[in-house]
Amino acid sequence: MTAAGARARVRAELTREIVEAARRHLATDGAAGLSLRAVARELGMASSAVYRYFASRDELLTALIVDAYDAIGGAAEQAESAAAREDLRGRWRAACRATREWALAHPHEYALVYGSPVPGYAAPETTIEPASRVGVLLCRVVADGVAAGTIAPEPDGQRAADLLTPGVAERLGLPPALAPRVVAAWSSLYGAISFEVFGQTHGVVADHTAYFDATVERLAALIPLP
Repeated sequence: MTAAGARARVRAELTREIVEAARRHLATDGAAGLSLRAVARELGMASSAVYRYFASRDELLTALIVDAYDAIGGAAEQAESAAAREDLRGRWRAACRATREWALAHPHEYALVYGSPVPGYAAPETTIEPASRVGVLLCRVVADGVAAGTIAPEPDGQRAADLLTPGVAERLGLPPALAPRVVAAWSSLYGAISFEVFGQTHGVVADHTAYFDATVERLAALIPLP
């Protein structure tokens, strides 16, 4: 290995250690309480050394946010890819379940990206693509059904198309008359997950897994998925 390669490897390892330490602080202090100085103390590093890897707290937050979005998106994509391509509802179901399972297993990271905004932090455009992975995946399932002729927009769906910003349906790869239903299902999915993760349905829902599965089926029927 060349000297440059060795330096790059060390930098990558230290970057990973900083992010992992920040993730632990996220669980104990919350996103608003995250500080580079605290992360540096845990790792036994000088604060100035950490700043060579992340120029600010916001830059470190962005790394955590992108990692969280990529992780939840990757989990959904892996689960969806295991379902038969022609089984549209099975693919939808697998993606939704994997999204919920990841959220329940990583509540602090889920809260970072779907909870209360961090005061003073503005997410850069680099977070948009990772944030869209689950939604794009669900749209792809529906688009495959449209291409196969098994999903068709409702006859009066053109009026609903006006509910979205011009060009959104095209970017999602969906007919304009169908896109609002998919966006509604997508947002409802995260609503159901967030209510469970943040305890809003505790004491109300008897069996959260059964309730979620039923919700996923209702959302699939909304589109409708065969």
